[in-house]
Amino acid sequence: MNRTSIFLDEKLQREVQRLADRKGISFAAAVREALAAYVVAPTSTAIPAVAGAFASEHTDTSERVDELLWRDPHA
Repeated sequence: MNRTSIFLDEKLQREVQRLADRKGISFAAAVREALAAYVVAPTSTAIPAVAGAFASEHTDTSERVDELLWRDPHA
């Protein structure tokens, strides 16, 4: 492993320390885990898994998208 320095604002440093404490690991290990997760995280803009998970029983939703999204909610 190589030693490196990073600059964190106080709030982020506290949050990382809390995470490390909860997991029972060192601050450095928490930072390494977070960086590893960030680096390998998919950057895809794929449709979220919940898309289409709810049935409204309406068959014309895609045809009425503008009406449904842009109508006055107070009308």
